[in-house]
Amino acid sequence: MKGKIHICAALLCALLLSACAPAHVPTPTETIPPNRYSPENFIYQDGYLECITADAVMGIDVSRYQENIDWQQVKAAGVEFVMVRLGNRGIAEGTLHEDPYARQNLQGAREAGLKVGAYFYSQALNVEEAQEEAALALEILDGFQLDMPLAFDWEQESRTENVDARTLTDSTLAFCGAVETAGYKPMIYFNSFQAKQLLHLRELKDIPWWLAMYDVTMEFPYRMDMWQYSCTGTVPGIDGSVDLNLLFEDGMI
Repeated sequence: MKGKIHICAALLCALLLSACAPAHVPTPTETIPPNRYSPENFIYQDGYLECITADAVMGIDVSRYQENIDWQQVKAAGVEFVMVRLGNRGIAEGTLHEDPYARQNLQGAREAGLKVGAYFYSQALNVEEAQEEAALALEILDGFQLDMPLAFDWEQESRTENVDARTLTDSTLAFCGAVETAGYKPMIYFNSFQAKQLLHLRELKDIPWWLAMYDVTMEFPYRMDMWQYSCTGTVPGIDGSVDLNLLFEDGMI
């Protein structure tokens, strides 16, 4: 009995010491793969960015701002994929809108032989609003089979300036979960500020990332699957400017 008392006392002491010790909180670099690319991996060729050390394909993303697009010219110019905006939540009033060119762009790009993905411009303040946005995106698609992901494009405007990282991360997961449940592949669009300040990236590491970073060299520290490198690109078949993207070798198309 005496020996058992000593053993129990020692075990209790060890448990108390363990409880008092500071918990180990993993840093992002412990769980998020690093970026495989450096500035030296990219060159501009005929006005478009190319990756010279890995397979990467050129694409664009479009919305009502590009109006009517000649998709055959876009395809002939070397564009291989497009991300089509399906809709948005208003920056001021917060109401939901279908992009008036969404269905036209989906069909036109598919008929021209481009790989097609989509995105929804979010101003969600919470999980419920993110779920509403996902529902509208899926309603607009109406079973249209995407070759690429359906992305959650949340951006910080006057309506969303007070959304914190916990809320945005939960909202992102809610949108992506609804997309996946419906049989589509989700994706997250963000810029480097959001990555540092407004998202818990470790909780989102299993979802493809679409990084917006313009007019700079590749300096993002973590892996990303697609890079929106310009918002002022020009492509035959499109009047005015258009966003330019590189999709890296990850099997998404």
